[in-house]
Amino acid sequence: MANTIRASVVQAATAAYSLSETLDKLERLTRLAKERDGAQLAVFPEAFIGGYPKMSTFGMVVGDRHPDGRDEFVRYAKAAIEIPSPAIARIEQISKETNVFLVVGVIERDKGTLYCTVVFVDPEKGYVAKHRKLVPTAMERTIWGQGDGTTLPVISKTFENPAGQGGVDAKLSATICWENYMPLLRTWYYSQGTQIYCAPTVDARPLWQSTMTHIALEGRCFVLSACQFAQEKDYPSDHAVANSEARDPNNVMIAGGSVIISPLGKVLAGPLLGEEGIITADLDMDDWYRGKFDLDTTGHYARNDVFRLSLVDPAVTSKGQ
Repeated sequence: MANTIRASVVQAATAAYSLSETLDKLERLTRLAKERDGAQLAVFPEAFIGGYPKMSTFGMVVGDRHPDGRDEFVRYAKAAIEIPSPAIARIEQISKETNVFLVVGVIERDKGTLYCTVVFVDPEKGYVAKHRKLVPTAMERTIWGQGDGTTLPVISKTFENPAGQGGVDAKLSATICWENYMPLLRTWYYSQGTQIYCAPTVDARPLWQSTMTHIALEGRCFVLSACQFAQEKDYPSDHAVANSEARDPNNVMIAGGSVIISPLGKVLAGPLLGEEGIITADLDMDDWYRGKFDLDTTGHYARNDVFRLSLVDPAVTSKGQ
C-alpha cells in the first residue's frame, strides 16, 4: 500500500443535453467518489459533457441532408463546450475543491467544428491538456472533426501517498472508444511510458472487456475504462430511439461495462452493468514494473531494427512537406 493511487471510474450519462445539469452531476459524482471511496483520480465516460447522440441520424442520407437534421445539429452544437470556457472553469473548481484529478469526456466546440475530446484537470494546476479523438467511428465522422498529433498528451502527476510516505508518481493518457483499436496509437502511448491508460467509451459490448484486458496486458499498464450507462430518460424527449413505437423512459440506450484492470490483466473493479455507479480500486504503481519485467513492447520486447514508429510532426504536415 506504500505506492498506491486510489482511482475511480464513473459510469453515468449526460443529463438530457443540459450543460448545467450535467456539470452538477459531475460535481455530485466526483464528491461521492472522494467522500465515499477516497478517490484521488476519477475518469468519466466519452462525451459525458455534451452527450453521445446514440441513434441520431441528423437527417442524413448519402447525397442529401434534411433541414430538420440541421436543426438537430444546432441543438447538439449548442450543448458542446469551448476550451477554455466557464464550463472548464467549473470543472477546475470541482477538481480543486475535491482534490481529485479529473479525466472527462467532452464534446468540444471550436468555431464551427465539434470534436470528441477528453480533458485533463489537475486540482492544483487546473486544466492541463486535452486529447481529441483522432478518427471518429463510422457516422460519428459526419458530426465530429478529426484530431491530430498536437493533442496526444501523456500527463505526469504526483499524487499524495495515502500511507503518508511521500508522493506517488504516475503518467496518464486517454484513448477514446474505438481509437483503442488503432495499434500505432496504442504504441505511441506505450512509448511515452503511460502507466494509467484511461479509455472513456460508449462501447457497452461484452467484447469490449476483452479489448481492455488485451491493452492492459499488451501495454503493461492500468486500464481505466469509463462507459456511459444511459436510458431514454437521459435524452431530450424527442431524441431518436431504436424503436419509436415502444418508447419507455427506462429503455437502455448505452449499457455500461466500466472496468479497472491491472497491468497483469487482473480485473480490479467491475465490469459494472445495468446501472449508473462508481467503481474504485487501489492502483499499486509497482505493478507497472512487475509487468514490464517480462514484456515491454516499446522497450526490451521491441525490435527497433525491424519495426519503427514515428509520429508525424503536425507543424511539418501543415506546411505540406
